Amino acid sequence: FFFSRFLVEESGMNKHEVVCFIKAPATALENLKCKIVNDTSSLVVDDSEELVSNVISIECSDYEKTIPFPISIAIPFTSCFRGNYREIMVKVTDVNFQSDYLTPVSLERYQGNHKETFAEVKIYQLGVFSVLSCLKKETFTVPKAGLLQKLNMDSRISFCYHPETFSSLAPVQLKIQPIESSLISTLKARHDMYHSVVATSALVYVQHPSVQPFNSSVTVTLPCPPNPEKKRQGDETEHARAISATVKRVATAYHLRAVSASVRKNGENHSDTLKLLGYRNKEEGWKVLDDVIIQNARNGLVSFGLNEHLESFVVIRLSFLLENTYLRLFAQGLEEAVCNTMANVILHRKRENPYKIVVLLSASKELTCELQNLHEEGYFGPPEPTQQFPLKEGDQIHFRFSGNIFASENGKDFGKVYKLIFHSQRKPRLELQIKEVNEFGNHSSPHYKGTAVFYKITREMITKKWEQPLPYGEYRHQSPLCKLALTLPKHEKLINRPQSMKITSSDSSEALWDNLLYWLAEELAEDNTSLLALCLPVRRSVLQLVRLKCPDNLTHQIYELLCSWKKTLPRSANKQQLLSHYLQKSGRSDLSEELRFKWQNKVFT
Repeated sequence: FFFSRFLVEESGMNKHEVVCFIKAPATALENLKCKIVNDTSSLVVDDSEELVSNVISIECSDYEKTIPFPISIAIPFTSCFRGNYREIMVKVTDVNFQSDYLTPVSLERYQGNHKETFAEVKIYQLGVFSVLSCLKKETFTVPKAGLLQKLNMDSRISFCYHPETFSSLAPVQLKIQPIESSLISTLKARHDMYHSVVATSALVYVQHPSVQPFNSSVTVTLPCPPNPEKKRQGDETEHARAISATVKRVATAYHLRAVSASVRKNGENHSDTLKLLGYRNKEEGWKVLDDVIIQNARNGLVSFGLNEHLESFVVIRLSFLLENTYLRLFAQGLEEAVCNTMANVILHRKRENPYKIVVLLSASKELTCELQNLHEEGYFGPPEPTQQFPLKEGDQIHFRFSGNIFASENGKDFGKVYKLIFHSQRKPRLELQIKEVNEFGNHSSPHYKGTAVFYKITREMITKKWEQPLPYGEYRHQSPLCKLALTLPKHEKLINRPQSMKITSSDSSEALWDNLLYWLAEELAEDNTSLLALCLPVRRSVLQLVRLKCPDNLTHQIYELLCSWKKTLPRSANKQQLLSHYLQKSGRSDLSEELRFKWQNKVFT
């Protein structure tokens, strides 16, 4: 057996990317063909799965040859966050979209002198492979004698099977989907009817053998965070006791009676109610199990008896009673929300080359970090990022350009529709070149104008075909998800005229002002000049905006401020004279003189 490294050339670059490593006999390696097929990534992920690698296809180039299975493959991956409830799995999908999950025998290997993350598995068939972060699956078998099973992923969660719960050996499979408190807060903010929801347990997915009925109930114990209001009251009581120890005996007795009465009175308004909701099957959906008694245990744990088959269940803690209809809607919304991630579209352009843009999808919680990374690469707005919207793993954003601007990936094929596929642990992005459709268009404006129009394509809308065409007509009937306006500076048109007819345009140097303003921003930032010290006549809201756009970079703040000031001036204004005046007023006569020299001699670097 030999290890072979399969490489693919990155588009438009001279670098190569490792697709995978394959360990197989030399005769088999000669006939294997590997390629990256990330365009099909929407077809290989399901709910609660997160893609953490390229999607790769491994085929046999000679169908008459037989591959001596099993062979080993190692796929590079990057997983940002995993936690106790998730695990890394390799998913293999065949041509008919039937999938199997393989547990890696190793998650690391040495690449030269440094260790890298690779998911290594033994395979018995070829197909499409992807590395996924999945909910961890825990399996165990319940004997007739009963079992107390504490989960390895979270020992606070336990299932107690009494003797004779099942009449024979019963295999059980569990998955736990934790619920973040921020998710509950978001649902409550969107729907006032959920105001009484205080907290929930994790969503528990369970598979019992459906052919075996429950002979006795199974005692389930799991965490469900307590009401923070009650915890605050408990802290107040402890605080009152501490104070009481320092006062006189008579005053102490009176004070304790008053405080304890007050605590009891407040506590009466915060008696919690616990409700168990279960999902039996697709036909019945979520049901409120009112006949199940849920008991509070110590340290925020609750327990109850389960005596029927459920596909999943969740415990909800309420500050006051809520109608069962709303409880079912909340459970349904919660299950959908855990599969969604709030995201934004960013479209920024290269500062040195406004014809080069980058379009990417970013999770909203990582937006500030992504913008900072783009600034370091030399990409800036406008336009600003879009408003946030929900996306599931594998959902697609298709976009096209309208108006007097269109785009191309290779500088040749303009006017296409482009797509970004959302994966929460990957960074989908496209680098494009834009240009004007009609150089004589937008004649009354100093810029060419266009709009990027974005459409959301859910995973369910995507046709299950390995060859994925762009669905030009499938989304035209739906409203756009969002739009971003963009502009391009007009370039000076060189027209051959007789010397006597040549004219000069006062606007021909407008495009060069960017370089001059950026030089000035760098000079001012070196001396740590504050924005207010520049004495520019701009609104306070403009100062606040540039600080928000570039919070950690004074050069960019000053540059954005100078650009905003320049936009307020009429085209006929003497910008150099005005800017020199404000620099002198700010105490920077040296820069005022250098600015005048650069302008008069057309030195812009």
